[in-house]
Amino acid sequence: MHAPDLTLPQLLEQSAARWPEALALIYFERKIPYAELLDEVNRAAAGFQALGVQPGDRVALMMPNCPQFVVAFFGALRAGAVVTATCPIYTQREAAHQWNDAGARVVVASNKLRALVEVVKAECPSIQHFVFTSDDDPVVDGHPTWRNLLATSAPPTPVAAEPGDLACLQYTGGTTGASKGAMLTHRNLVTNAAQTCDRVTIGSPSPDIVLGVLPFFHIFAITSVLVSSVMTGSAIVILPRFELEPALAALRAHRPTVFSGVPTMFIALLGHPAVCADDFRSLRVCTSGGGPMPVEVQKKFQLLLAHGRMVEGYGLSETSPVTHLNPIAGEIRLGSIGPVLRDTEARIVDVETGLRELPDGEVGEIVVRGPQVMRGYWNKPEDTARAIRDGWFHTGDIGLRDGDGYFFIVDRKKDLILAGGFNVYPREVEEELFKHPRIQEAVVIGVPDAYRGETVKAFVVPRPGEVLTSEEVIAHCRERLAGYKVPRLVEFRAALPKSGVGKYLRRELRREETDARARV
Repeated sequence: MHAPDLTLPQLLEQSAARWPEALALIYFERKIPYAELLDEVNRAAAGFQALGVQPGDRVALMMPNCPQFVVAFFGALRAGAVVTATCPIYTQREAAHQWNDAGARVVVASNKLRALVEVVKAECPSIQHFVFTSDDDPVVDGHPTWRNLLATSAPPTPVAAEPGDLACLQYTGGTTGASKGAMLTHRNLVTNAAQTCDRVTIGSPSPDIVLGVLPFFHIFAITSVLVSSVMTGSAIVILPRFELEPALAALRAHRPTVFSGVPTMFIALLGHPAVCADDFRSLRVCTSGGGPMPVEVQKKFQLLLAHGRMVEGYGLSETSPVTHLNPIAGEIRLGSIGPVLRDTEARIVDVETGLRELPDGEVGEIVVRGPQVMRGYWNKPEDTARAIRDGWFHTGDIGLRDGDGYFFIVDRKKDLILAGGFNVYPREVEEELFKHPRIQEAVVIGVPDAYRGETVKAFVVPRPGEVLTSEEVIAHCRERLAGYKVPRLVEFRAALPKSGVGKYLRRELRREETDARARV
């Protein structure tokens, strides 16, 4: 699929003209065709302009998945604003950091988040207006509501926008320090959606039905669900969040053809006692991203897909996000993130300097360049210069490339465990843990060790109804791994900490370990 050189609102206008009566959004009992979606977007744009939003102003969105998010996203862009989507489970401190850093002028938030927003507003002097998504009243606590924002029927004032203009400030997860705003242009996002659709044939030969369960604030959902669906005239079945029973009900009721998710979603579905192949018979494409997909999980889920294929990909907030993806119509290599997308380059370079390109089969840092790479970090020129060197974005991920151009992630640089002089990559240990028939989830970290420097600790969630001992887990690993990779410590949990998008949070486990050791 050739990427149209359009802004995101222009892309929506094009699709609404081509498929005016086709469903764009399905949200419980509400069904919104493309023509109606465009009308609401234009009214939201006029509403933002009535609030004084000027081209380049930042508009923050903080809400669960819902039609209002989609309308506000495209409406703010239509008004010439820059969108910064915010995780709806953020704390006061996290929300205040993002909005202050972005210099947000308007915040559109779920009515259920009013208490948090009211506290944060005192810390964010740039914010002039809050819009709450309640439809009940035109004003809440002196702030306009969603009904008020959409009240005008007058068209928005035309804005001279270009595809190269800034569209989103997409904040990183903050795993390597304070969260930073990746500057993504309209062209970044439109191009990456076209690249992704081309690799996994979304919208070809006809529009798809896409399960919209990834959180819309996350870049994976923005590109692979929102923009890709609008580009192809596909319908999005919106779920507010991933919950097992509602997700299964949506699969059974709406029979989606495309499902993009993070590994923890597929793990949860596999662990449901009543799940069966019939629940997934409509799925043609399943894409996994946002974290490493355990090979055993991919194998088991693929067995449930009667007519579909599951593929793993890779990307980052800074790359809009997709850079690599296994092909639906080609060879899928288990454990691989696939080849690079069209018009994208990737290399493996030495970890020490990042300058020397390594041959196939050698492990090093993955660097990429292409039309989906961000402009830079918002107001952080030094961080930008460290991350983008001579046009190459340094991902911080360790991997290798095989002789056929398929890439494999070994681990994050920061997650590497140095045990007794040996390098231990957590993902390798986790892959073996997932092979144990009584383990549902597993995460591995390095913890301080007086003799070895660090030692390997595994956090394990057993399958429902199963009982495991540390000795059994360690023995399982000892049969499959070199001695220095085998966990010395095992802790059983009912659940593991996850981010708003469902990624395992190793940093939280490391913090808990640090706090526990400080109390001893």
